[in-house]
Amino acid sequence: MPELPEMENYRRLLSQHILNKPITEVIVNREKSLNVEADVLRQTLPGARIIFVERRGKHLLFHLSDGRRLLLHLMLGGLLFYGTEDQRPLRSTQIEIVFGENRLYMMGLRLGYLHLLSVKETEAALSKLGPELLDRRMSAERFKERVRGRRGALKTMFVNQTVFAGIGNCYSDEIAFQAGLRPDSPVQGLGDDALGRLYEAAGTVLRNATDIGGYMEMPFMEGDTVTGRYNDRCLVYDRGGEACYRCGGTILKEELSGRKVFYCPDCQHDR
Repeated sequence: MPELPEMENYRRLLSQHILNKPITEVIVNREKSLNVEADVLRQTLPGARIIFVERRGKHLLFHLSDGRRLLLHLMLGGLLFYGTEDQRPLRSTQIEIVFGENRLYMMGLRLGYLHLLSVKETEAALSKLGPELLDRRMSAERFKERVRGRRGALKTMFVNQTVFAGIGNCYSDEIAFQAGLRPDSPVQGLGDDALGRLYEAAGTVLRNATDIGGYMEMPFMEGDTVTGRYNDRCLVYDRGGEACYRCGGTILKEELSGRKVFYCPDCQHDR
């Protein structure tokens, strides 16, 4: 599932290519991905423009020129591609937003969605999301205050979007590795030093992953050499059975609360 770095990479690229271009057509191949009837989009979006693209956690918000919002969540397997019909990948598309010759293709929305909302509806839809670790208002002390008193495993806390928005399976494991902590470490057992390492690790991992395009498997458009470069930089995620880059131990793949988890038992500890 795309996480904060992947969605921020998409936001940056979309902001370079679709802003203030008139929407000429909307194609809906899967009406279940919408919160309104397909005809509503087909009739009301042509002629409108996207004036701003915002990201909140794992969501993208397209600010429309008429004041409404399109709220996109790719969920598991969702991808975006921007280009012409000749350039599009050989994948089924659920929604296409047409900007003249080019189109924004939304693919893999088996669980994902695109909702047309008012400003008030958008605020309500995102109201339960927690703060983001890269927010300029976040600090080590605010992080520690939010974590202290919580129970359960470190990974379970990180993937809970009401605690911190934007982190999922991949980056929770990468952050834990960077901090030298096991992802199944009990949060309530972490001391001040461990929490400080965790906060620093989160900032380092999320910034680095965002700067090199996250781990998406498909380019955003032809000529895109940024998207997906983090895929080969993961230190533990999806590397079960391989050697740890830090200590040479063997990375384990296990399951924690129904989620796969990757860590090195030799150099990651519970505090």
